[in-house]
Amino acid sequence: MDPSLVAAVRGFNRTVTQRIGALNDHYMGGARPLGEARLLWEIGDGRDVRTLRAALGLDSGYLSRLLRALEADGLVTVTADDADRRVRVARLTAVGRKEREDLDRRSDDAAAAILAPLTERQQQRLVAAMAEVSRLMRAGAVEIEAVDPAHPDVQACFEAYFEDITVLFEDGFSRAAVLDPVVDVVLLARLGEEAVGCLALYEPEPGVCEVKRMWIHASTRGLGLGRRLLVEAESLSRQRGATAMRLETNRSLTEAIALYRSAGFVEVPPFNAEPHAHHWFRKEL
Repeated sequence: MDPSLVAAVRGFNRTVTQRIGALNDHYMGGARPLGEARLLWEIGDGRDVRTLRAALGLDSGYLSRLLRALEADGLVTVTADDADRRVRVARLTAVGRKEREDLDRRSDDAAAAILAPLTERQQQRLVAAMAEVSRLMRAGAVEIEAVDPAHPDVQACFEAYFEDITVLFEDGFSRAAVLDPVVDVVLLARLGEEAVGCLALYEPEPGVCEVKRMWIHASTRGLGLGRRLLVEAESLSRQRGATAMRLETNRSLTEAIALYRSAGFVEVPPFNAEPHAHHWFRKEL
C-alpha cells in the first residue's frame, strides 16, 4: 500500500471527525456521545438488535452497553419480538422520539453550517465529493467468500438473479429451458450481513471452470463488484487447478458483455446449447 495514500486517508479522517464534532463528549451539543446518538437515530421506528449490529458494524457487547445506557435514560426499550421470541427489538420511548427529533434538527443545522461559508459552486463540489466518498467506502465494505451452493443466502441470490433476467432478456426467459448444472462453489458478496452479489462456478470438463449466475444487487451496482467477483473467481479457478475459464451470456446484458471483454475473456464458438445464450466467452489462465 502506498504510504502517501494511507496518510491522505488519515488526514481526511482527522478533518471529518473534528468538523462534525465527533471528538466531543456531547455530540452536537446534545446530552450524549456520538455512539449513543447514532444508535438512537438508527433505531427510528424500531429495529431488531441483530440488524442494528450489522448496520453499524458494532461488536455485540459494545452495542449492548450502548442500548443499556439509552434504556437507563428512558429513551429505549428492548423486548422480545411478538412473532419470534428469540429476536430482540429496540424501540424508542416517547422521550426517545423527542430526543431523536432534536437530534435531527441539530444534524440539519450542523450540515447547513458546513455548507454556509462556501460558494454555491463549492457546495455542489463538496456534496458531490461526499457522495463519491460514501460510494467508494461502501464498495470497500463488501466482503466476498466462497460458500456452499446450498447456503440460504445463495439460494436467495439465485432467485433474485432469475427475477432480474426475466425482466432484462428482450427475447423472453424460460427458467425450465435453461441448462442447470450442479455448481461446485459460489462466491457470495456481503455488505454487513446482507447478500449483495454472487457468482457460481462448476467444472464442465477437467481443467475448465465455468461461470454461472453472476448477479449484483441493484443497490451495489456501479461499485466494481462484478469485476471483483470475476477476479476472485479467476483466483479460485487457479487454486482448483483450472487452466481456463468460460461463460455464456445473453445479448441483452450489454454491460456484462463489456465487463467480460475488459477482463480478458475472448468470444469463442458456442460450447453448449444454452437456449438463452448469444455470446460464448473463454479465458486462458
